[in-house]
Amino acid sequence: MPEPEPGPAAPHPATRPGRKLGPVADTVGSTHNSLLAPMRAAYLTSGLTLNDLSARVRLSKSKLSELLRGAGLYPRWENIRSLAVELRVPQWPLYRLWRQAAIEAHKSREWIERSSQGATTALTTSHTPPLEHRAFRETNEGDYSLYAQVFLNDEQRDSAVSDTFDILWLRWNDALASPDVRRYAWMVLRTTVKSRTPHLDGRPEFAAAAFDSVALQQLTEASARMSQIAESLELFTAMSRLPDRQLDVMVLRRLCGFTPDAVSALLGVPLATVRSDERHAIHFLESVICPPPPTGRNGA
Repeated sequence: MPEPEPGPAAPHPATRPGRKLGPVADTVGSTHNSLLAPMRAAYLTSGLTLNDLSARVRLSKSKLSELLRGAGLYPRWENIRSLAVELRVPQWPLYRLWRQAAIEAHKSREWIERSSQGATTALTTSHTPPLEHRAFRETNEGDYSLYAQVFLNDEQRDSAVSDTFDILWLRWNDALASPDVRRYAWMVLRTTVKSRTPHLDGRPEFAAAAFDSVALQQLTEASARMSQIAESLELFTAMSRLPDRQLDVMVLRRLCGFTPDAVSALLGVPLATVRSDERHAIHFLESVICPPPPTGRNGA
């Protein structure tokens, strides 16, 4: 899962003795990677070694290395929690991501409940995110849902938006240190939504949204509905070829009904950038959907 826009570079911790932490395993899913990222960052800045952690959490160094790399079997919550306590990573958003990642790893509900039984009671006092995070969520959650529903069904939309704010909670200090919190948060949302959107040849498939579009719902005649479906499918297929930011602007402007000023505020980019992205996107879509007629050798 690509990382959001980084903030100012943090000072490198002093070189620690022992084996270096390896990279995240290639088999790790997007949500699992989202919970590993803040734990790995906390470990790398803590000054602790795997040997130090092993003595504190009572897991072998090899097991800790596997856990921080996402290698081996999907971990039980008690192991994640014990490491989070030592690294001072907020447990509640981590637990929610752990549950979602377990579902994506095809773990049964029984396994999830059994693996976290007895360990969740300590979470009851850690449900409150920072005040600024709560305010940001209250301001943007509805708009994030409108964007996500273009790509995902209702259940996936709610999960993606909820996971986005959990990831932001875990990375809130990084978000505050970034050039623009809104831009940082939007990149987390976009990455989370795209990771759950079906893709074909590397392009997001969101044609299902055509059947929920406002224009389609307003049509009553079957022939008109079929025509609108065909037009929407063609448009959405063309839109899937747009660069990320142009696609975001077109989705927010044309499918969600946001004004240019609202899009600018939501994405954390200048209004001029929004207008430029929309203009270039429209030019591309018109060239694909309604290409100019071919000309002869003499321009006829």
